Amino acid sequence: MPQIVVTIDGKTYRMACAEGEEQHLETLAADVDGKIAELRGSFGQIGDLRLTVMAAIMATDQLYETRRRLADLQARFDADTASHGAREASEETTREEFARSLEETAASIERISAKLAGGQ
Repeated sequence: MPQIVVTIDGKTYRMACAEGEEQHLETLAADVDGKIAELRGSFGQIGDLRLTVMAAIMATDQLYETRRRLADLQARFDADTASHGAREASEETTREEFARSLEETAASIERISAKLAGGQ
């Protein structure tokens, strides 16, 4: 199992990860480091633990917001899909009704034509 070394808030951490996940874990660690630096810039030296907890809460808030937006998008997609299916069914019904109407019209024309031909 590969191991990497990351630096978060000036501290070095050795971490194990799955094969091929090294770059991803380094990116995540850099993001956490950036959040802590951002908080430190806003609040100053309020303690490592507090900064870490605040960074975790920020990341969790972003995760929840992303999940909420994903659920909204999924609901809209499902509604659009259902609407599209209903529209297709309606179009099929309209085509069938048109075909029946066309057949009835053709039959009427044939009857009129037969009457005219018989009356001549």
